[in-house]
Amino acid sequence: MDTLTNQTMKINRYYIAVIAVLVFGACDNFLDVSPKDSVSDEQTIFDKGSSEAALRGVYSALGSAGYYGTSFQSIGYLSGDNIQWTGSQSQVQEFINHQVKADNATISSAWVAIYQTINRANNVLAKVPNVADATLTDALRNQILGEAYFIRALAYFDLARVWGGVPILTKPTLTAGDNLGVRRSTTEEVYQQVLTDLQTAEPLLPLTTDRYRATRKTAWALLARYYLYRKAYDKAEEYASKLLDDNTNYQLLKPYGSFFQADVRGTRESVLEIFYNGTTEQNTHRNQWQPQTNSGTRQWAPNDAFVALANNATVGGNRSVLVAKDNQNRWYGNLYYRATPSDPSYIIRIAELYLIRAEARAAQEKLDASRGDLNAVRDRAGLGATPAVTKDELLLAIENERRVEFALEPHRWFDLVRTDRAASVLSVSDKNRYVLPIPADQILADTVLRQNEAYR
Repeated sequence: MDTLTNQTMKINRYYIAVIAVLVFGACDNFLDVSPKDSVSDEQTIFDKGSSEAALRGVYSALGSAGYYGTSFQSIGYLSGDNIQWTGSQSQVQEFINHQVKADNATISSAWVAIYQTINRANNVLAKVPNVADATLTDALRNQILGEAYFIRALAYFDLARVWGGVPILTKPTLTAGDNLGVRRSTTEEVYQQVLTDLQTAEPLLPLTTDRYRATRKTAWALLARYYLYRKAYDKAEEYASKLLDDNTNYQLLKPYGSFFQADVRGTRESVLEIFYNGTTEQNTHRNQWQPQTNSGTRQWAPNDAFVALANNATVGGNRSVLVAKDNQNRWYGNLYYRATPSDPSYIIRIAELYLIRAEARAAQEKLDASRGDLNAVRDRAGLGATPAVTKDELLLAIENERRVEFALEPHRWFDLVRTDRAASVLSVSDKNRYVLPIPADQILADTVLRQNEAYR
């Protein structure tokens, strides 16, 4: 099969500069995209090379600072109960207090970055099918399209998790007014778009193992997550099992730190992660977590409650490596630590698939099988078998395990929202605040966009 190599994807995730200008432009707002004045649209993706370059541009947007580079991920963990803000910008404290305002810079950054990712995917999906180039084989064309569908599905999944119903855009943005007047779809409609894109992507993608690019296995993993969120527990179990049964390629590594310490990347623990080279591509997470003595800012840090959990031998086990102390005896998060900001961003790990299946099985009263999956994660952390016996005990044990396992990844807030536990755990009594406000600048740019109820 004629495919891009992993190494090419790592080195060249930033697509060719000329193609970048022609296809995507420099848009800071999905509602405010500068039209292309000098080159006709048909010339932007026209052969095998420009098709591959455009796909690299989609991955580049996925890993940008506004998306999986920092902003979107920070929404997932700052809004939970593991992290404290140590800086002076009140907009970050808004997530911890669950009083996010519509002019919050982080939600604006995430919104723009996710829609930029969608627009790049839409360009690929619109143009690549029509490319006439004998070197662009059917297999490679299908793979490129499948990856674009997968990334668009992930983007809409993340939009739905943060904002609920959002505008659904499936055509490229070519002029400044293309997206004006597009009303918000319902949350259900957005999730249906996710499912449609994943089901379209699945047969187009190769049945291979790749830690940096979407394959059919990656689509299965996201489908497992999707079905868990949608409470289709039999389907969540089915799709999680597709990866968990492939233990040649996907395994929990012992001890816990084996998937990220010692500068490793792309281990068998990883289902999908984003590569950063530390120079032209940087994961800005590192600077937020590391202390000043390590040339960081430590603007957010593990709070006392999480430090206690991580260092409790019966709860955190060997996951205590997630936290460390600086020269002032202050705790900091240590998932992102590399001297050059080249730490991977972990989108899906195999530990999540174990805990997805554990939860899905518990919900279906398959309690022994659920315990087995939960215990696999606990064993990797150096812990004994769970004492949970009943369905309710198991569901709570899985929730608590996810809190520690993914403490510095974007899961905790979304977990508590999807299980309707944010009220009891975080005292978020107004369920309208389970979604965040549409960014104020988007509302101002297009009057058909309606604000979420809690923020009107």
